[in-house]
Amino acid sequence: MTNGGNTRAGWGMALVLAVAAGISGCATGDTPPPPSAAPPPAASPSTAASPSPATSPPASPQRAADPDEVLVSVNVSGGFAGVSNELRVHGDGRWTVRTGKGQERTGRMTGAEVARLRASLEAPAYARVPVRPTGPTVFDGFQYVIAHDHRVVVAADGERPDALRRVFDALPRDARLTST
Repeated sequence: MTNGGNTRAGWGMALVLAVAAGISGCATGDTPPPPSAAPPPAASPSTAASPSPATSPPASPQRAADPDEVLVSVNVSGGFAGVSNELRVHGDGRWTVRTGKGQERTGRMTGAEVARLRASLEAPAYARVPVRPTGPTVFDGFQYVIAHDHRVVVAADGERPDALRRVFDALPRDARLTST
């Protein structure tokens, strides 16, 4: 071997010794490793099919129904008759429609209906619905203003993406938002 080869081998050995000394010198028996340093447990075929509840996230987040929470409000205006109605659905399923003429209708959704509405409002596809109308104006059509969780979407007749259609399909059927 040439002298340069011994030098490279010497540097390589020094690097290996330095790393080994650094690793063994840093860890003491008194200090446990940080929690992020532990590798995740390997999934066996029997545990992969049925994850434990402690390690898997819930399928859909469940929140306690706050009776004062307004889950969604929908304002409908326009149409040939000049409709102006507002629907408010609360987290516990109560809903109220107030018409532009001062009339009020109330009702209550079932827990399953509220869950369906909440899921449609919190779906990733709904978050991608444009916040302003993008299509052509429909004369004498309705305009819809949907407010949920600090996000407001304005839509008009003739343009309802699937995610917005799912929200409307989950609203209380007895609310009759487009009637006077």
